[in-house]
Amino acid sequence: MDIKTEAEIVAIRESGRMLATILQMLREQATAGLTPQDMSAIAAKELKALGGEAPFKGFFGYPDIICISVNNQVQHSIPTDRPFVAGDVVNFDFGVKYKGMITDAGITIAIDGVTTPDTARLIKGTEKALQEALAVVRQGAHVGDISAVIERTLRKHRLGIVRELVGHGVGHELHEEPEIPNYGRAGKGPVLKAGMTIAIEPITTLGSPRIVEAPDKWTLLTADGSWSAQFEHTLLVTSNGCEVLTAL
Repeated sequence: MDIKTEAEIVAIRESGRMLATILQMLREQATAGLTPQDMSAIAAKELKALGGEAPFKGFFGYPDIICISVNNQVQHSIPTDRPFVAGDVVNFDFGVKYKGMITDAGITIAIDGVTTPDTARLIKGTEKALQEALAVVRQGAHVGDISAVIERTLRKHRLGIVRELVGHGVGHELHEEPEIPNYGRAGKGPVLKAGMTIAIEPITTLGSPRIVEAPDKWTLLTADGSWSAQFEHTLLVTSNGCEVLTAL
């Protein structure tokens, strides 16, 4: 739970700006007929142009620069050559490293804007949980304060909460302390301090929260085939709130 220096904060702000720019590009360009591998190529080209590095590539042997999860894929999904179809629910989870500082963020979209009542609830509820969690982050807050807000919001939207995957500290490494579960009790857990950088990431399903590992040993799937979503921001804890580093 290290406190970042002023120079590190300058670098991580730029890392976050790059990440937000690329995620927005992916949001705008993803359409039926393109594939996750196409989107990975788009991200790689823009990251190189911006001068950043890809911390996901090689992380514990991960083979790509980005995780792109479609429908019942939950997280850590290796981009495939299966074309998107209208109505697919697609999560882009990406990281950027710049001058040694790492940010981590994710968005979930419906391809071509086509939703059902359930997929609309999935996407809206997961994003709402992230936004409401950001509002409680400040120096002196407990990790449990974040967790409790996320859990309450997700239950309100009748979404499954994946318990094995959590938010985390981020900065010098992709995953740092503390872990930030998407369920918990207010007033519990580590206390946040100004200058910490953390990633908050609600991860949800439309059915059972239980997950299983695919044969590729990376992609995580819902056990019941229900669809999944994730939203994530990296943020800097401040004395009276937080600065979202991965928002445009």
